[in-house]
Amino acid sequence: MSRSNNSNNNNNIVILLALLIFVSSGMPTSEGRIPFACDPRNGLTRSLRFCWANLPIRARVQDLIGRLTLQEKVRLLVNNAAGVPRLGIQGYEWWSEALHGVSNVGPGTKFQGPFPAATSFPQVISTAATFNESLWEAIGRVVSDEARAMYNGGTAGLTYWSPNVNIFRDPRWGRGQETPGEDPTLAAKYGASYVRGLQGMYNQNRLKVAACCKHFTAYDLDKWNGIDRFHFNALVSKQDLEETYNVPFKACVQEGRVASVMCSYNQVNGKPTCADPDLLRNTVRGQWNLNGYIVSDCDSVEVLFNSQHFTRTPEEAVADTIKAGLDLDCGPFLAQYTEGAISKGLLTGADVNQALANTITVQMRLGMFDGEPSAQPFGHLGPRDVCTPAHQELALEAARQSIVLLQNRAGTLPLSPTRHRTIAVIGPNSDATVTMIGNYAGIACGYTSPLQGISRYAKTIHQAGCTDVACTTNQGFGAAIAAAGQADATVLVMGLDQSIEAEAKDRTSVLLPGLQQDLITRVTKASRGPTILVLMCGGPVDVTFAKNDPRIGAILWVGYPGQAGGTAIADVLFGTTNPGGKLPVTWYPEDYVSKIPMTDLAMRADPDRGYPGRSYRFYKGPVVFPFGFGLSYTRFTQSLAQAPAKAQVSLASMIYSNKNTTTLSNNAIRVLHTNCDTPSLSLHLHVKNTGEVDGSHTVLVFSSPPEGKWGSEKRLVGFKKVHVLAGSQQRVRMNIHVCKHLSVVDEFGIRRIPMGEHTLHIGDDLKHQLSLELAL
Repeated sequence: MSRSNNSNNNNNIVILLALLIFVSSGMPTSEGRIPFACDPRNGLTRSLRFCWANLPIRARVQDLIGRLTLQEKVRLLVNNAAGVPRLGIQGYEWWSEALHGVSNVGPGTKFQGPFPAATSFPQVISTAATFNESLWEAIGRVVSDEARAMYNGGTAGLTYWSPNVNIFRDPRWGRGQETPGEDPTLAAKYGASYVRGLQGMYNQNRLKVAACCKHFTAYDLDKWNGIDRFHFNALVSKQDLEETYNVPFKACVQEGRVASVMCSYNQVNGKPTCADPDLLRNTVRGQWNLNGYIVSDCDSVEVLFNSQHFTRTPEEAVADTIKAGLDLDCGPFLAQYTEGAISKGLLTGADVNQALANTITVQMRLGMFDGEPSAQPFGHLGPRDVCTPAHQELALEAARQSIVLLQNRAGTLPLSPTRHRTIAVIGPNSDATVTMIGNYAGIACGYTSPLQGISRYAKTIHQAGCTDVACTTNQGFGAAIAAAGQADATVLVMGLDQSIEAEAKDRTSVLLPGLQQDLITRVTKASRGPTILVLMCGGPVDVTFAKNDPRIGAILWVGYPGQAGGTAIADVLFGTTNPGGKLPVTWYPEDYVSKIPMTDLAMRADPDRGYPGRSYRFYKGPVVFPFGFGLSYTRFTQSLAQAPAKAQVSLASMIYSNKNTTTLSNNAIRVLHTNCDTPSLSLHLHVKNTGEVDGSHTVLVFSSPPEGKWGSEKRLVGFKKVHVLAGSQQRVRMNIHVCKHLSVVDEFGIRRIPMGEHTLHIGDDLKHQLSLELAL
């Protein structure tokens, strides 16, 4: 039950106790937080140039570094950075998390005192299903409001190691739930949007909080069939790195202006990512121009030494990572061995200074060296700005938009409160609370379970059927079957939880666990009214049996819908909300995963070795439900209102080439040699709601290159969410950028623009040919 449902007296008691606990802990209130550094009440600060807020940040950073001893410097290279009391600088914990709400997973955040909880939004895989960029940014703004409020109250930091933008390559990955799905364009737009929401004033070189895009790169295996992320060497082609795995990270840096990138545990092509200068120094900071710091996943430096045996000595591990571009170690390794690396001549003081410059610059952009926190931007935020009614309403709206209607036979849904007065609510997730917020979550403001949500519309008969999602016995089946026989409709809430899919735990199957399928089938046979299957899970499941069972009227995927998930589910079941979510991942049949190892990172199909390929872009076999699929209670049509005309692509006035590269090859131009400042081409569409209820529709635009060596795979290049009233029409404009959206990546990892006829696919029912010509 949410806190708003408690009596006023109980609220007063809870608040009083919280304040007493907070004061007794010795932590400052939001009005009296001790400044991180440069306390104006400390006479020392007036003589320290790094405390002069009117100076350029670069000058302040250099002044501070110049005052530090080597021993002080190395203790700043780790997440639990030590204070420098002689300079009036406090210690700082860099590790906080905010994947879909402020979390206490990292040690930098504590829920206590007047901050007992924070708004918990749907898990990322669910939020991605909304295909709504403005929603993603709005969630980021709310999360950063609450994060700043907790920082002001002394219970949180300002550096949040979120979002996770890894590609959800294999449906068995336990952490796929944390990601925006399988498509690089979707993941890129999600990452950039969420980062902008979190960081706020990035364009003024100020940060509300500092976000971090992780885990760079090709990280999508935790523990599968005896192989773990600490020992895994991801063999990835240059083509797949450029075309798939690196795309969302590049967008985070260049479009989101993210303040940090985290390197991953795994190796890529034989080299640990945290010790690879090509990935870190040359790509993230060099090509993409990161304005921020690079941090290791926790203990990654220790892992590459002790587990991967990449270097002979710990000092070599330190030297390799810092020289590769690592600035901060989540873990103690750099603090322990950096002095030794310098004394052995493996590392220089200048290398350490550069790493510190990158981290301290971010702290200064956050205002941590500007003195009194309450006098700074966002200094007014406090306990009243956490778990507000508006924030909780946004969590509910996000949950509503995220739900995907996968099947609806003969208009089974929505249910009618007048005809379906008694609902049998069955399944191990039917009264779920904590399960709804997935992993990397904090403590929610309150919960509404599916059972509670449905109870607001109808009388309920509740039977779990299984004691948990593992569903190892059928002892509860009889009561569940009896309940279905007494009700006007049956809602089965099944699926997974963190005991099945989680960090350090990948699945070996995409079938429902244990006896869940048997429970569904037996309850469905006994159900007196329509049966609706609700699937609560992050990764996809093979429910072909349910899809083909005519007695199952409707199927919903709700992901992990957050603290308000039960309300959102009930609103969709009874038609208060018209579902508009779309699947951000392909749902594969079980026989797909049975013949494809998680360790194979190739995206393209290879018939010669029986490899089927991955994601909708390259796998062409049977699926349970395809990427981008989702039904509505109404009907939409799409038509071209105005299409882009023939486009010309110009070569840059100055072309760099050498004997290994050519500007024009195979009727394609290398993007680096092209004038990519050409304005985007505009595609104008009409979206009409031909049904009888209002609804939201996602316009999905895919592109296919000309036929030939480029292949015919289509890929998502843009999407837009639009709300259309019943019987009305909306005009939608989509911008198609030639270099970004119509280019392809060759086997050498080089991005090129093929000349000729490109095909734009608008959903599944509309195509448009777009001609590209070369202008020399």
